[in-house]
Amino acid sequence: MKLVVQEFLTLDGVSQGPGAPDEDTSDGFTRGGWFVPHLDEEFERLAGEWLGEADAFLFGRRTYENFARDWPGMTDHPNARILNGLPKYVASDSLTEAAWNPTTVLSGDVPAQVAELKRRPGRELQIHGSARLAQSLLAAGLVDELRLAIAPVVIGQGRRLFPDSGAPTGLRLISHRTTPGGLSVHVFGTTGAPEYATYGAGTP
Repeated sequence: MKLVVQEFLTLDGVSQGPGAPDEDTSDGFTRGGWFVPHLDEEFERLAGEWLGEADAFLFGRRTYENFARDWPGMTDHPNARILNGLPKYVASDSLTEAAWNPTTVLSGDVPAQVAELKRRPGRELQIHGSARLAQSLLAAGLVDELRLAIAPVVIGQGRRLFPDSGAPTGLRLISHRTTPGGLSVHVFGTTGAPEYATYGAGTP
């Protein structure tokens, strides 16, 4: 399977708490809900198309607990069948069991277990949110594709998907589009280590 990371970001790179003011208030974060004002039908259609490519999902503990709380009761949502029915994996050293079936808890050497999942047949193993997990797997060279929906807002606070200590990663642009709500949607494939060069004489 291909490992795909899907993230909502502010223009200054924050991924924390996009969906509601109380979604994630850890570390004193007070500016949640910044993505919602820019949602529109075009992006919701696109997100549904992405979900249709999934054969399994991978979450960090916090995102998993939020999804497991909400999605089992959202049976009338068009994406509920996919999210509730497909295999799910949650990376956690604190969870011993997970009630949102079918779910498997991954603990210990998570990158090695994710590498094993990638070797299984299928289309996409999707990470939604779960920025810390995404960062660790990006550093391990396991992420194949990034789908970033960037909202036209700068909030100046919160955890960023690409922190200063993050692993350098080369990317190639696969596609991009904008939506009527102002979202800028970029899809990147990973290419390994970044390239560096000097601008000047002889530069194409």
